[in-house]
Amino acid sequence: MTRKEALGGLVVLPALAAALVAGTTAIAEAKGTKAQFKYQNKPNGKQQCSGCTLFIPGKTATAAGACKVVAGEISPHGWCTAFGAK
Repeated sequence: MTRKEALGGLVVLPALAAALVAGTTAIAEAKGTKAQFKYQNKPNGKQQCSGCTLFIPGKTATAAGACKVVAGEISPHGWCTAFGAK
């Protein structure tokens, strides 16, 4: 291996690593649609978004919040198939 080839590899490898990390982050941040998770604005029995580990509360207990996996505004009284009890 020549010195030129070795130096070229030193430039390419970090760029490839950065591209892989960026791709992984984009996948991790991607959210599914309400339809994909069969989201509904009402609880499923005693299960509701406010009791889910994925729910991000709004400004008040009754205000709409967000979800770590479902895109859009989420009711604290809603439910979806991604529900995971706290």
